[in-house]
Amino acid sequence: MIPMKHITSTLILSLSSGLANAADVTVGVPNWPTAAATSHILKVVMEDYLGLDVGLQNGTNAVIFEAMDKGTIDVHPEVWLPNQQSLHDKYVKERGTVLQDMNGVEATQGICVTREVSEQYGISSIYDLTNPETAKLFDRDGDGYGELWAGPPAAASSMVERIKAKSYGYDQTMKLYELDETLFVAELSASDKADKPIVFFCYSPHQMFQMYDLVHLEEPPHNPDTWHIIQPTDDPDWLEKSNADSAWPEAALYIHYAKKLESEQPAAANLLSHVNLDLEQINDMSYALTVDKKDPETYAHEWVADHADLVESWLAQ
Repeated sequence: MIPMKHITSTLILSLSSGLANAADVTVGVPNWPTAAATSHILKVVMEDYLGLDVGLQNGTNAVIFEAMDKGTIDVHPEVWLPNQQSLHDKYVKERGTVLQDMNGVEATQGICVTREVSEQYGISSIYDLTNPETAKLFDRDGDGYGELWAGPPAAASSMVERIKAKSYGYDQTMKLYELDETLFVAELSASDKADKPIVFFCYSPHQMFQMYDLVHLEEPPHNPDTWHIIQPTDDPDWLEKSNADSAWPEAALYIHYAKKLESEQPAAANLLSHVNLDLEQINDMSYALTVDKKDPETYAHEWVADHADLVESWLAQ
C-alpha cells in the first residue's frame, strides 16, 4: 500500500467530486493490490453488464468512507473488518449512509516467518520475540534490536501491531517499522535469497502465501475481554491505554457502498449487495497484479470474461 501523504481529505474529496459528477458510479481504489483488482473488476462488470459509466478514484480507507457519506464516491471494494470497525460503525451503524455486502471473504492476520527460519532457529511462538538473543537474529542495522515489518504506513493493522508489540513485550527487543507493501515484498524476496531471517506482519489473502512457505507465530486465542484498541485520532495516549495480548479476531473482507445507490442506481446497488468472491480468487488477484505485474484494467477484463457464469449469478439475484 502507498500512503497518500501531504494530501488532505478535503482536497481528495474535492477532486473526487468532479469525477463523481461525471460518472454514474464512482468506485474507490484503496492502495493495495487486491482492492485495486476488485475495483477494476466492479467497474468492468457495471459498464459491460449494466451499461453504466463508472469512474475510479484513489483514496485511503478514511477518505473513501467520508466520500461515500458525502456522495462523491460510491463504493469501497474491500473493507477489512474488524480492522476498519470504527469507520464501519460510524458510517454504517450510526449515520446509515453506507451499506455492507454480507458476502464476506475470510481473512487471517498475524506475525510470520518462513518455515525455514522457524525450523532452523526454533522460532514458533510470538513470545520468542521477547528473547533478546532471538530478536538479534532479525537485527538488520546492527543496533542490537530486531526489526519487524508492522505493515504499510497509515494502515489500521500497522497501528494494532504496535499495540500488540507493547502488550506482549517485544517492543523492548524489536523495532517495528512501516514500509510500502511493494517495497517490503522486495525486502522479503532479498532476505529469502540471502538466507537472512526476517519477521513480519502477514495477512491472507496475499500473494506471499503463494510465493513462500510461511509460518504464523503461535499466539493465545483471541480474547475479547482484554482486546482494547484505541484509535490515535481518539486519544493522544492511544498506545499506552490500548491492549492486544492475544491473536487477532477472525477477520473478513466486505464490499461497502453508498446507500444512495439504492435509489439513484438500483441495478448497481443490487449487484454490489450480491458480489460473492472466495479466498482463492482474491489470492489469485494479488498474485496476478504483484508477481505477474498485470495491468489492473487489462486483468479485470480478462477476469470478467473468464468468470462470466459467476458474474451472471451476482446479477441474477
